[in-house]
Amino acid sequence: MTVTPISIDAIEAARRRIAGTILRTPLVKLQLPAPNDIYLKLENLQPINSFKLRGAANAVAMLPPERRELGVWTVSAGNAGQGVAYAARAFGVPCTVVTIETAPATKVERMRALGARLVKAPFDECWIAMERGEFPGVDGTFVHPFDDDDFIAGNATMGLEIVEDLPSVATIAAAVGGGGLLTGVGTGARSRKPDVRIVGVEPETAAPLTASFAAGKPSAFGGWQATFVDGAGGKSVFPRMWERMRPIVDTAAVVTLDEVKRAMRVLAEKARVIAEGAGALPVAAALSGKIQSDGPIVCVISGGNIELSTFCELVTSAG
Repeated sequence: MTVTPISIDAIEAARRRIAGTILRTPLVKLQLPAPNDIYLKLENLQPINSFKLRGAANAVAMLPPERRELGVWTVSAGNAGQGVAYAARAFGVPCTVVTIETAPATKVERMRALGARLVKAPFDECWIAMERGEFPGVDGTFVHPFDDDDFIAGNATMGLEIVEDLPSVATIAAAVGGGGLLTGVGTGARSRKPDVRIVGVEPETAAPLTASFAAGKPSAFGGWQATFVDGAGGKSVFPRMWERMRPIVDTAAVVTLDEVKRAMRVLAEKARVIAEGAGALPVAAALSGKIQSDGPIVCVISGGNIELSTFCELVTSAG
């Protein structure tokens, strides 16, 4: 199964293409004693409060007009759906999101507010829809939420920004869902700094990348559970995404749900940052010593779409 690496030319073109849509998010130091300096790439500050706008804006813009005018659709627990809906609205075309039925209400309402038609389905059916690029009763042009060259090129613009803002970066850590964020940020960063380490972080309840590294091939994760870390952690690694990640990602780390809660609390107390569960994963790994680095670590805060009541409950219960 052959995949083509994303070229620096494609990434730079994506940066120009989406410049008027996305925010060049700040990179701030977490003021906390740690073996290595920890910096936060605040993608929760994007207009949809998630990095997904980068890839979605580029992918929708790159569609031939005749395909875009058919309308677009995607599969999402919320953040990719918001990104595609936001981009579709800018082009004046309809958008449908096949939404995982356990998606948080705040993400559902935000997708609906952006004009998306929502079709709810169980997780397994959504996963199959992503594999096949089709879903009963849904028409239009499918925009894959992670296994798409243009989506990944948009995500990769973040890697360029990180290296430009912190040339001394030694390690970049990001959450793993489908792998589009990790592949993108790693490709972008490595195009400017080939020796930067790339670490994927997963919750203990959904860690297929770790299982894949252990097996040396794309693998499923036994005992998958739905949790508040809804923006990361699939049931398996898609074979094409394994081929994309294998040359880019150095290792994977697994954190407990309690470690994620503590990281969410630290981010709120020390940096006044609201991070959803997936957004706090890399900070959880860095603070728990599960990321080894020879220099500064950049943690991608991939999103902040979480109901405030849920957020307060989680950080209050953090030990």
